[in-house]
Amino acid sequence: MADRRMFAKTIIDSDAFLDMPVSTQVLYFHLSMRADDEGFINSPKKIQRMIGCSDDDMKLLIAKSFVILFETGIIVIKHWKIHNYIRKDRINETIYKEERSSLFEKSNGAYTLKNPDENGIAAPCQPSVNHMSVTCQPSDSIGKVRLGKDSIGKVRLDILPGAETSAAEPETEQVIVIALPLLDKTEYPITENQIKGWCELYPAVDVMQEIRKMRGWLEANPKRGKTKAGILRFITGWLAKEQDKGGRYRNGKPESNQPQYGDPDYYKCDPGDSL
Repeated sequence: MADRRMFAKTIIDSDAFLDMPVSTQVLYFHLSMRADDEGFINSPKKIQRMIGCSDDDMKLLIAKSFVILFETGIIVIKHWKIHNYIRKDRINETIYKEERSSLFEKSNGAYTLKNPDENGIAAPCQPSVNHMSVTCQPSDSIGKVRLGKDSIGKVRLDILPGAETSAAEPETEQVIVIALPLLDKTEYPITENQIKGWCELYPAVDVMQEIRKMRGWLEANPKRGKTKAGILRFITGWLAKEQDKGGRYRNGKPESNQPQYGDPDYYKCDPGDSL
């Protein structure tokens, strides 16, 4: 196994990658540095613990399709061959033959899982994550978000944002609970599912109240506004800092009288809020 690895800017400079927490990005780099010549790692949990990353970081990498998890616990870097090109006469083939044989290599070099159809033909698919388990989902297109003129309140998502070759998700309808002003005078809509996800990632934080604070800060500091590419980094960075401070449990009890996660009124904005 080589001591040096390369990283393609098309992957690590993508919004899908940069929108992830820094700890998740760090885990990706460490996993990639320790992968074999075909991108496989047999001790992802060990590496995760060694650098102090959480299970949520690993789950996010899998959910965003930056790594593929096998039932054996082995993982592979999805975009390995986009990052690294190793000459055939120098490559040390992976010893994980069974896992390698279950992968389909796309024309751009990205790995995806094979899923035999009724005729026995392998069709590309991607894992969907539920507590680190793996099931196949069809992978046909890159995700797109459609926002029409009447989209305030609801937004139709073809698939969730992910890596450039992320797995497709079923089309769903999501409710927008609040929106943040952007530098270009447009607004970034925040959905109920995003709020729920942040509540799980930052359990000590009153996420909805912090989002309201962010809106107030952005309105008061228009020259320091955020772009569409940077708004998620701004949100997750803010929430991570609040989590590190202890959030609403700084003194051992909630500091806010706001409805808590799971309460019927949790996602309802105050009457004065506007989207």
